[in-house]
This record gives sequence, C-alpha cells and structure tokens, in this order.
Amino acid sequence: MSSPVLIPPVLIPQANPGAGYRALKTEIDAAVSRTLASGWYILGAELRAFEAEFAAWLGAGAVVGCGNGTDAIALALSGLGIGSGCTVVTVSHTAVATVAAIEMAGATPLLVDIDPLHYTMDPNALRQVLKAPPPGLPPIRAVIPVHLYGQPADLDRILPLCREHQVALIEDCAQAHGARLHGRRVGTFGDAAAFSFYPTKNLGALGDGGAVAVADPELAMRIAALRQYGWHNNAISDIVGVNSRLDEMQAAVLRVKLPYLDRQNERRAGIASAYDAALKGLTPPQRRHDAAHVFHLYVVRSDDRDAVQLALRRKGIGTGIHYPVPVDQQPAYVGRIALAAAGCPQTEAAALQVLSLPMYPELTNDQVVAVCDALRGL
Repeated sequence: MSSPVLIPPVLIPQANPGAGYRALKTEIDAAVSRTLASGWYILGAELRAFEAEFAAWLGAGAVVGCGNGTDAIALALSGLGIGSGCTVVTVSHTAVATVAAIEMAGATPLLVDIDPLHYTMDPNALRQVLKAPPPGLPPIRAVIPVHLYGQPADLDRILPLCREHQVALIEDCAQAHGARLHGRRVGTFGDAAAFSFYPTKNLGALGDGGAVAVADPELAMRIAALRQYGWHNNAISDIVGVNSRLDEMQAAVLRVKLPYLDRQNERRAGIASAYDAALKGLTPPQRRHDAAHVFHLYVVRSDDRDAVQLALRRKGIGTGIHYPVPVDQQPAYVGRIALAAAGCPQTEAAALQVLSLPMYPELTNDQVVAVCDALRGL
C-alpha cells in the first residue's frame, strides 16, 4: 500500500482578516472600548460620524449604513421604487449576494455575460437585453454592474445605455472600495451604490456591515427610513421597511480603518505588480484603461487550474476560487433564473479557470517573495 501524499500546512493564506485587525489593534481596541463605554450601540454617534466620513472620502452626497452588502443592494432597489413587477439586469459571475438581493427586493433578476478580459458586465450583452428583453419578463427597471475583484466595470458604455433606456444604475461596489474610473471613485456614477464591509473586503469590519451611497438627499432619507421599519419619526412606519442597521461597534472599527484605506490599496497594487512579473504560464488580471484597480482579489486564469492550485498548496500557499459555479447553475437558481438569449458562455469558461492568489496589504515582503518564487517554479 502506497503512503499518502503529505501536503504541508497553509503558511500564506489567500485572505487574512485577522492580520488586518492586528495591524491596527491599538486603535481598534480603543475605538471598541470607547463604544462600549458610551452605552449607545445602535444608530448613534459612531455611525453618524462614519457615514459622514465615508461620504466625504467617496465623494458621495450621502451614505446610509446598513446590516450588510446584500441588504445595501436590496435597500437601494427599494429606495428607488424597484421591486415586484420589475426586472433587474446583473451578471452571473458574482457573489450570489447580488442576485439574492434583487429577489429580496421582490424584483426579477436577468443575468447577462461578462467581458472575458475584465470579468465585469459585457456592455454588448446589456445592450441586447435592453433592446430586446427575453419574453415573459416584467419591464427592466434597473441594471447592477459589479465592480468585480477591485476592477471598475465598463461604466463608459454601461451608463449611457442605462440613460438611453431610462433604467436606474446601481453600482455593486462590494469589492471595489477606492477603485477609480477617470480619477473618480466608483460608487459615485449611478443612481445608488452598494458597499459591503465584510471582514475580507478592502475596507472590512470585524463582522457584517454595509452601506448605500447616493447623491440625492431625499433618496438617502428614504433609504435611512427603510433600514429601520420605514420609520421617520416617533417609531411610526410611514413605509414598509426592514431591520438592517450598521451597529455602533462596526462603525467605530470602520472609522479607524478608513484613513488607512488608500495606503493599503497602494500596497495591494504593489503586490499585484510583483505577481505580474512572476507569473509563468498563467493569464494575469487585465487592467481597464483609465481605471485604478484596487485588487480586492488577484485573479489569474489557467486551463489546468487544479494542478496549479495543488502545486501552490504543496508550497504552503493558499488560493481561492471566486467563483466556481455561475449563479444560474447553482441549485437554488438553476432552471428558474432568467438568462439573456445568448446565455453566459464567458462566465462558464471563467468559472472553470479562475484562481485567486494571496492578496491583502499585511502580506510581508518575504511572503510576497515566497509567492513569487512559487509562481516562477510552476
């Protein structure tokens, strides 16, 4: 009987949110202690301050904190009056949260394919469904492009299509805190934008958290009411809402982390450049022209992904697959989710080939060198 093949432990994980806490431990602990001592833990001063600071950093008119990034999309849709009797276009190559949020709002998702170079919504596919929607669906009322992996979607082409067909544009910015297009931060182009502060994000909390960014102050007030039962004053529900609040503890943590975000994104870009130079036989992530990619993930492609993943694992290097199964092929959605007539062939191809390398700003120079050496040895 042959001996089992021993695989060493992961020495360099693909993501490491604990490292983000340890890097700012003194400041975070002080913020947590301050919040605990305040005696006010929901919709208080920490949240109001974070909303104002994040809006100023982003260049948005207003930010409304909420429970998570999924809720942020659903709240943005509901705030714009998009729900039952409406179709919303997005992509199948995304975290399932994007599609789940559309259904949470009561709307019907319609999935289109991606651009194979950048993994974001294909404007040509969007044009086709806006011009000739699949039969039997409610009218298209919104489009949600996903700024995936830290790469801005092609808003230069998507935004004019939305305006031409008079549909709302909601940016899914869950993986793109700080990404820019033509020098302008994503999250400020559409009618609304949704952010996630899940711990592994570029701006991550120590638990769940999310926010909606908008330019219109009246829309911000409506979303703020929706996040708390539809209340405006005196705990009276003027509209039907939900319970989705960014708590004071997470807001305090995010306030500590926000001033470091631009510097951390620069570190991610530096790590990405080192990986670019070390790649051997793998397709590197492409950068969109006149855009700043913030490398929430560093995603390569390979026809022999499993072998590459195993080879790196044997050298103690962790990897991830984002995303192994298109949303429309997952058990909860297969056979019932609407697809563009052309289907999603580029999405299906990517799902079989993409691989995420270690990427977080706390990676040490020695760890980056170790990953690069392993890549050169493939």
